[in-house]
Amino acid sequence: MQWKQWMQPGYTVTTDVERFDFEMVHRYLSEVAYWSPGVARATVEKAARNSLAFGLFAGDRQIGFARMITDRTTFAYLSDVFVLPEHHGKGLGTWFMECVFSHPDFTDMRRLMLVTADAQKLYEKFGFRVVADPAQVMEKRPRPASPSTTKSDS
Repeated sequence: MQWKQWMQPGYTVTTDVERFDFEMVHRYLSEVAYWSPGVARATVEKAARNSLAFGLFAGDRQIGFARMITDRTTFAYLSDVFVLPEHHGKGLGTWFMECVFSHPDFTDMRRLMLVTADAQKLYEKFGFRVVADPAQVMEKRPRPASPSTTKSDS
């Protein structure tokens, strides 16, 4: 699969997972992100490689990450999005999402979904809204994510 890349002065977004700093991504997702405390490093890398993953770079240093869980045709679920805190306030989150949503695989999707506890304003800029009929959305959590269960996830 061919990777894509977007650039602006000093920054690059790429889908080339071979460039990713999985140590940094794992550290953020397991120690900082509220949605994945204690997630195993092997789980982070496997999930990225089995999704369409995006890395945000300042020069050669990775400073952000996002991944789309997708069939690349009709459905995509945005997950694990972050930009390191020291790079906030520069418009990078918005540009990062512009790059993600401009990927050619997402132009004719029937449904894009995400779950967020704190970034509704960002995603509203891209047309996301609260689910119109939440009674239609269901979930199953056979093994809840928690530090005690995710550390042995490999």
